[in-house]
Amino acid sequence: MIRITGGKFKLKKLASINDFVRPTSSLKREAFFSIIESYAIKNSIELYKNQIFLDLFAGIGTMGLEAISRGMSEVIFFENNIEVLEILKKNCLSICKNNQFKIYEEDLIHSKLEIEFQNISVVYIDPPYAKYNLTNLLENLSSKIKNTTVIGLETGVKDNIVIPENLNLLQKKTYGKTIIYIFKLS
Repeated sequence: MIRITGGKFKLKKLASINDFVRPTSSLKREAFFSIIESYAIKNSIELYKNQIFLDLFAGIGTMGLEAISRGMSEVIFFENNIEVLEILKKNCLSICKNNQFKIYEEDLIHSKLEIEFQNISVVYIDPPYAKYNLTNLLENLSSKIKNTTVIGLETGVKDNIVIPENLNLLQKKTYGKTIIYIFKLS
């Protein structure tokens, strides 16, 4: 059972699906938000108020909905699995107001990410492990985000990730078979 771990909707249950998804665990969500909140405080960055969380390979929406619960103004989800999209929509409607979320049904590996990036303060990327080469996606993102945007990338420990030169690694945490990287523009 997946629950929101912090904020206004703490402990609220999310609908899930057994196939196709691997929701980010509560431990990893807590750690990620703690790290980015600490970074934002130290650098006087507004993460939540009037800001947008971009959830790529969103699955059932765990990370984006966690961000809404913690005070994010809006979430943009990208997901392309038809069966997962139904669960994502259900979860969004149970937590968000209608104007707080948008869902794009796109394959991110071929997407140009043609959205407005001005108010995006956090990007979270959680692709299926060992399935995609993320280099082009990371390069595309790094050319569009603002200097204060934080990027979280969740991968398997065996995934080979090539980081674009204009991204600076802020932190790298390993949790069993998972690595979470946190970047910002150099």
